[in-house]
Amino acid sequence: MLGVTEGSTIFIDGGAGGVGSAATQIAKARGATVIASASEANQDYLREIGAIPVVYGEGMVDRVRALQVDKIDAVLDTAGKTPIEDLISLAPEPSQVVSIANVAAAAAGARVTGGGADSQPMKALAEAAELLEQSKLVIKIQTFPFERAAEAYQISQDGHARGKLVLIP
Repeated sequence: MLGVTEGSTIFIDGGAGGVGSAATQIAKARGATVIASASEANQDYLREIGAIPVVYGEGMVDRVRALQVDKIDAVLDTAGKTPIEDLISLAPEPSQVVSIANVAAAAAGARVTGGGADSQPMKALAEAAELLEQSKLVIKIQTFPFERAAEAYQISQDGHARGKLVLIP
C-alpha cells in the first residue's frame, strides 16, 4: 500500500506492537530502512528486529529528523497517538502516510485502512507466510489462561503489548 521496496525508508509509529513489529520485519525483508518508535523499554527490541529505534512522545519528530537518513518515503501509523500532522511532516506528501489507528487522519490527507480489499490482504498473507517459513518474520505471542484475562486486557489497553496477546483454555 505504501510501495515499500529495496532502498525505501519507512517510519513506523508503534513499531514494537503486534502490527508494527510485523510491518518492520516485512519492510526489512523487502530491503527497506526502517525507523520505528516505541517506549524506552522497547528500544532494544526494535534493534533486534532490524529497526532504527526512536522513543515516541513529545519531541519524536525532531528525534527522527536528527537521524542520518536522506529522506523518509512513507509513514505507517499503527498506534494512533502521534498527531497526524506530525507524521505527515515526515513524509514527502500526506498520501504517503497510512494509519490503521486514527480514523480522523483522512481529514488531513493521510490514508486510513482497516485491512480491506484496498490493502491486498491475500498478497500480504502470502508474503507473511513465506517470510515466516524463512524465519525472516517472528511474531511474539504472550499467552494467558482464561483466569488471567483481565490482566491480558489491561496490558492491551495500556498500549504496551509486545506482539500478540492470546487467551488459552
